[in-house]
Amino acid sequence: MAAEQQNVIHNTKKQIIKTARKLFSKYTYLGVSMSDIAKKLHITKPALYYHFTGKAEIYKKVLDDAFNGFSLSIAEAAKEKTGSRKLYKVIKNYLDFGLKEKNLIDALMLKLSPADPQIRKQIIQIKKQIVNLIQPIVEEAFADSKLKNKIDIEMVTLLLISTMNGLLLEYSMLKEKIDTEKISKQIITVLF
Repeated sequence: MAAEQQNVIHNTKKQIIKTARKLFSKYTYLGVSMSDIAKKLHITKPALYYHFTGKAEIYKKVLDDAFNGFSLSIAEAAKEKTGSRKLYKVIKNYLDFGLKEKNLIDALMLKLSPADPQIRKQIIQIKKQIVNLIQPIVEEAFADSKLKNKIDIEMVTLLLISTMNGLLLEYSMLKEKIDTEKISKQIITVLF
């Protein structure tokens, strides 16, 4: 296969994933069909099936893509100078990401709706990876705290993630605008 043809196929797959990501984020996994994706892309379903075996494969790629974006935002937060500033930035980036990717966050953090066992397995793995990304920053933030020897860092990390998920869910249900900067500052104030 010529390099130019491979490049076209790669770009087409990227466009499919980008479009599907928007649809899944807006309508959830169960609310989107292969026909919906094909229609949005102005291609036929057989053309879509040429690139992907089905909706589950596309969704798994979307989850990977979303996690990679989330990981970059955590890496950006880790560049801050102090542990508490890093944690603030993690919280803000998490909330901003959650607002942008509402239904993907629901799938990753709140509920495991897709019935496909491979998708469920991938979601569980991504959840573990998110905890593993955030936990060292929580640990660093508490390193200078008087509470350092009295807390379970893993439990604090899970509580923090659960709190952020609950806030995202609450604001999503109320359809209210969320001030991520203000909420992030408040969470940091409560923690310290």
